[in-house]
Parts: sequence; C-alpha cells; structure tokens
Amino acid sequence: MESCSTAVSRTPAAFLLLHLGLVSSMAHQNEFQTGLAGGEVTLNCTGILPDSKLSGDTVVRWKYYDTPLWRMEKGTSWKMTISLDGHFLQNEVPELILTQNSSSPLPDLRITLFDSNNNRVTPEVQSEDRKKYIVNLKKLEAMHSGTWVCEVHSDSPLIDQSIPFAVKVLGFQNPDLERKYATVDSTLILSWRLNSQKIKWKEGFTGQLNWKQQESANPHELLDFNVTAQGQLHETKKSNNFLFEIPERKPESTIEVKLPKVHFNHSGQYQCQLEYQGRHAQSKIELVVMKVSAKPVGPLSRGDNMTLTCQVSGPLPPNAYLSWERVNGTKKDIKNSERNEVKLEVNISVAGLWSCHLIEGSDRKISFHYHVEEAAVWINYVIIGASVGGSLLVFALGCLCIISGTSWQRRRQRAKRMAQARQYLLENKTCQCQHRLKK
Repeated sequence: MESCSTAVSRTPAAFLLLHLGLVSSMAHQNEFQTGLAGGEVTLNCTGILPDSKLSGDTVVRWKYYDTPLWRMEKGTSWKMTISLDGHFLQNEVPELILTQNSSSPLPDLRITLFDSNNNRVTPEVQSEDRKKYIVNLKKLEAMHSGTWVCEVHSDSPLIDQSIPFAVKVLGFQNPDLERKYATVDSTLILSWRLNSQKIKWKEGFTGQLNWKQQESANPHELLDFNVTAQGQLHETKKSNNFLFEIPERKPESTIEVKLPKVHFNHSGQYQCQLEYQGRHAQSKIELVVMKVSAKPVGPLSRGDNMTLTCQVSGPLPPNAYLSWERVNGTKKDIKNSERNEVKLEVNISVAGLWSCHLIEGSDRKISFHYHVEEAAVWINYVIIGASVGGSLLVFALGCLCIISGTSWQRRRQRAKRMAQARQYLLENKTCQCQHRLKK
C-alpha cells in the first residue's frame, strides 16, 4: 500500500480533524494531526491502494470539516492556485490557475464561478492543452471579500466538483468617486471607511490623503497614515496651511478630516490612497462649494432693486443646474440657469427669504438661503423727509443768494449815484468860485 499527502498553508487552528473519504470502495477514515496556527502542516493518509489498483469509481478527497481541500479520481488529480495568495486590493483582477493530471485523455472542463455573494461570475478562461486552465476574474470591489466557489464540470468522464477558495479585498467602503456639496461658512467632515477590520486583514499597510483644487494642479498632502497588523490606525498631519482638523472621536478604521469653516477655495478633489506591497488603491471625494452674494448689501427699500448672485465651484455634472426662488413666492420668482452654468444672477425688487438650489436631475443636492430684509417704514420716511428737507434747504439757499445778490446790486447802484452826485456838486462849486474871482 502507498500513502498520499498534501500540505495545508496557514491553517487557522492548532488541532485539525482530518477526514479522508474513499468513495465508494473504501470506508471513511478519521485521523488527528497537530499543527501550529499560522504555520504549515503536512497531512498524511495511509491505507490507500496504488492508483493502478483503485476501482474506476474511487474518489479520494481531503476535507477540512466540510470544506474540500484536494480531490483525486482514479488516474486524475486537480490543483487550483490563486494569484497573490488571495490577498488583493480593490480594482485588481485575480487569476485562477487550475491544473489537472490524468493517465487517460484529459477531459474538456467547463468552469463556472460564484462570488462571495453567491452571484454567478462569467470569467475569461484560457486553455491550450486542457492540462492548464487560466481563469481571469473581473475587477474586485471591497464587498467581494469572502468565500468564492469554482465549479468544474465535464460530461466525459462525468465530473461535477465545487472548489471553494478564500478572497480578501482590501479597500474602501466608499465609492471610487463620490461628490459632496457644502455651503460657504458651513462645517463639513470628509471620511473614508477602510474595510481592513471587517475582512480581518492581518497585514500592515500605509496610505495618505491628498488634495488638489483642479485636475491639472499638483496634489497637496494633508496627512499620512499607517495601519498595523493588529489593526491600529495612526495618522500624522502634514499641512499647517490648510485649515482642517483630525477628529479625535470617529469610527474605527476610518480616515476623517473636518473643515470647521468651509471656504470657497476648499473645493476640489480629495484623494485617499492606501499602499500594500507596492500596490495602490484609492477613493476620491470631489467637493463642490456654493456661495451667495448681494449687490448692494443691506435692506431693500420699496421701489429699489437688488442683484443676488449664486455661484458654485465647477464643473457640474451634465444634468445639474442652479435655481433661484423666493420662499412662499410665485412662479415669477423662480429663475433657472442653463445646464453646466456655475453662476446665476437674479434681479429682485421684493424682500423676503430667497433660496439658491443646486439640482442634479430631480434631486436637490444643496441649498443656500439668503434673507433680504425690507427697509423699515420709518427709514423710508426719514429718507423721504431728508430728500424733501434737502430740496427745501437748497431752495432756501437759492432764494437767499438771490436776495443777497439783489441787495448787493442795489447798494452798488446807490453808491454809484452818490459818487456821481458828489462829483456833480464839486464841479458846480468850482465854477461859482471862478465866477466870483472874475468880478
């Protein structure tokens, strides 16, 4: 009699219950084998007849409880390996390699995959000689962590085998790209949720958070972080010029930054990136900021106009637009922008609460409320009184100037006549004196 053996890598238990099943010519056998957690153990089985003496319907399987580890039929054995030891980052494409050895002609295998959510996956299968099958899966997401199943089928000989295998996908529970909205002077928290603890990732990794205002701009590092093999997260702030905080209290395995007072120039792209063994995964949040201004600033008097301006940091999605409306107003108080416009102005003559909305499709993403105060009645009276008083004052000053000018003109003419009279009298007196001297 011969013996067979197989090796189990990283078996997560100190004691293994080994179950050897011989179908259908031999009975089941149970053996105990010891091993160290995290190490390797070789499983030896005895009592197996040589391959040439096995009956045609004999199947040899290794199982760990109910999980198949290895399978051999008479003259045929299979081996399946997965790339990167089953440890991936999101958006990576795993590769399965299934090899079969047989003394008889190799069967044509049909391979079907089911992901961890029991959804059927249609892989890309390559095989040149039926001995080696290369199976390329789809891009992985963080939710794909768990136990996958590879089903192998053949009609001749009849094969119907399920091979489970473990997949761990390290990444973010956020989407790859997420858009968030905020108004000027509001408080905002941006967060990225790692799935390392959820999938029990046992390896350390690092990462960083970068920000850039425009796609073509150079990234600005805000913080870096590292996660230990025990799952402890450590963060280090890298920028003192950017006004943000790292919250002390937050969920586990979460990267967060807090903007206590959002500025218009805080808009842009925030990218959180993790690194493991030289490979990278990332998740982005695009921040769009809205601001509102008025011209002129201050209360609105009756009969006057005011211009309200709503502006967002672009660009916007193709189906997004801005809209002004007066709360509890009429349809005449609504004005919409054209698609992709990032600035909308409205001229108003009615005070009240005005709102600017950013609408994407049929969903209001964000609103900015601006209260236009109406000038008080007494202020209007003061303004009217001041205008009338000013007009009267100008009129009075004009009259005073006219009267003063007239009086001055009269005095001037009187002085001129008196001077002429004196001159006339002087000339007459001179003539009389000369006449007396001649006598």
